[in-house]
Amino acid sequence: MKNLFLTLVFAATATTAFSQDLTTPQTSANVGSTPIKQGNWLIGGSIGSLGYSFEGEKFNININPQAGYFISDGIAVGLGVGAGLQTVKEGKNIWNYKVAPFVRYYFPEGASSTGRFFGQGDIGISGTGATAEQNSQTSFAFGINAGYAHFVSRNVALEGMVGYNYSKSDLANAQAQNGLGLAVGFQIYLGHK
Repeated sequence: MKNLFLTLVFAATATTAFSQDLTTPQTSANVGSTPIKQGNWLIGGSIGSLGYSFEGEKFNININPQAGYFISDGIAVGLGVGAGLQTVKEGKNIWNYKVAPFVRYYFPEGASSTGRFFGQGDIGISGTGATAEQNSQTSFAFGINAGYAHFVSRNVALEGMVGYNYSKSDLANAQAQNGLGLAVGFQIYLGHK
């Protein structure tokens, strides 16, 4: 009788344990166009930006925080700043910075309830820090990027961007830097209501 009782308790415990619903992490959220409405804010940026320059065989990595405001549905304007490191083949590594206003447009074509394609353009200044061997330089800079925002919750989206970036130094003998870049980051969308 004791063995039968223990068997029944074990069977009831096992059935209860295995019949519980297991929750999986949320990987997407049905948000529609709610986050990109007029009056909302976006804050975030790329947590890593990798690129290779066609001129001069240089590799760079950057951190680019940004903040913007939706002036109308699907169109945001804002300011991005950045700091980065550029490695130069057979040369000294260079620290750089960037300050650039941007415009971002979310395309209605190809949109789903969990994600949006977007285009982003920026124009501003970039510069390099001075070292013992070289002077500090500021440059005209612009970038054109395309990306996809995948919403993992109502207010947070993971993003991937690819694009072309260019900067030309103010110095007459300086070389232009241009190339393709890839960035992975996130944005937090804050509603006004």
